[in-house]
Amino acid sequence: MLILTRRVDERIFIGEDITLCVLDIEGNRVRLGLEAPRDIAILREEVQQRYDVEASNDAHHSAEMDSKRSA
Repeated sequence: MLILTRRVDERIFIGEDITLCVLDIEGNRVRLGLEAPRDIAILREEVQQRYDVEASNDAHHSAEMDSKRSA
């Protein structure tokens, strides 16, 4: 993990296509702006975790249905 210190309006470039900008710092909250191509998903951690749980549940449900069909 790379750890950086940035101030408001300073940017971080990730590869050629992604830019992260510190928009505002207020107390212990930081507002970030992200610019990336539309084909790159940018998700908050809690959203990604929800997708992971749903995908796991879907896979489990599909496996149950497959085992019932073959029985």
